[in-house]
Amino acid sequence: MKSVLRNRLAEKMAGEITLSDSPGEALKKWRMNFNIPPGLLAERLEVSPSVISDYEGGRRKSPGTAVVGKIVETILSIDEDSGGKFMKKYANILYSDFDDDVIYDMHDYDTPIKLDKFCDSIGCTLINGDLDHQIYGYTIVNSLNAIIQLSSSEFNKIYGWSTERALIFTNVSTGKSPMIAIRVTPFKPRCVILQGITPEKINPLVPELAKKDRITLLCTENGIDEIIKILRDEPW
Repeated sequence: MKSVLRNRLAEKMAGEITLSDSPGEALKKWRMNFNIPPGLLAERLEVSPSVISDYEGGRRKSPGTAVVGKIVETILSIDEDSGGKFMKKYANILYSDFDDDVIYDMHDYDTPIKLDKFCDSIGCTLINGDLDHQIYGYTIVNSLNAIIQLSSSEFNKIYGWSTERALIFTNVSTGKSPMIAIRVTPFKPRCVILQGITPEKINPLVPELAKKDRITLLCTENGIDEIIKILRDEPW
């Protein structure tokens, strides 16, 4: 008998893919969320890798609900066979509320957003890494409160439904604390943005930590309220 968690997660995944304006991109997002190679998914579905590629690239007619359901169940089965690492992560999200003094704002996109456009919109300066990526969401985090209040497992909640996101840490002094917190957790974001700080005030260790985890690192001097307003109003 399938767990309540698995059923709820399957419903969310299938619903998002089916209702998305770009089902293929939504499918790709969830496959990547579970860190499943397209070849492995194709093998378990008993289809050729080109079928998965065509679905994700929009070259094949969008799968119907029955096919989407089968794909979702296969993704979850693969994760369960590996110990359910990602299902456990999403359990924290499904059954938890966020405190307003830890998470200022959080959003997940149905389709990917170009990282360079995202960062330009809130006045970021690149410290190191590559902007030629796509993200599926962002989280604006009170740096100090997150580090003080959240355990290592709870810290993973800030990733929302995808680690392919921008984590914006507010009111940082040197950026060292949030990067060390990320360093000791199993999941890594695509991008970290340090708010309220100029490049010269960033601790020299911070870019090195970001480089080790292949995280694109930026900073912005824009205010928190301004960042929230821009990101909520941006139509992309």
